[in-house]
Amino acid sequence: MTVPSFILLAAEATESGDKLGDLIKTFGVHWSLFISQLISFLIVCFVLRKFAYGPVLEMLDKRRNRIADGEAKLEEIEKKLADSEKEKAALLEKANLDAKRLITEAKDSATALSEQKANEATSQAQIILAKAQEAAKAERSSMAADLKQEFGRLVVATTSQVTGKTLDEHDQKRINEEAVLSINN
Repeated sequence: MTVPSFILLAAEATESGDKLGDLIKTFGVHWSLFISQLISFLIVCFVLRKFAYGPVLEMLDKRRNRIADGEAKLEEIEKKLADSEKEKAALLEKANLDAKRLITEAKDSATALSEQKANEATSQAQIILAKAQEAAKAERSSMAADLKQEFGRLVVATTSQVTGKTLDEHDQKRINEEAVLSINN
């Protein structure tokens, strides 16, 4: 393995001061050019730092801060979203409970109303039946009275035709009473 020659020359130049001058001559270092190049390099570094690296670094810092703010806002939004989801779930639960309660109340009210209406209908039906029975009794009594009267008249007429005599009021009354007694028994 061979070591490059300029490294050997640099090592030798450190051993003797004269050889440093030879080394500088070998590489062709001119001090006036070297200093002007060094000043130019420093100016370029200053200009780059002032006008290129500075604004770029400042822009990167601003972006980094905006990203951090965005992440903080994102976390806050996620937290608010989770809170609103919990709130929504609680509201839905409450609404479901209210709906169930209202349905139960409506069913109970409907049951009570239907029972009340059924009771009213039953009582109306009983009243109508009672009135119909009373009317039937009254009609039956009226018909029975008419029938008895007609029967008595027929008996009197038949008796007067069979006996050939005209019955007086007392005889008609007696025959009517006997006919009514025979009908009732």
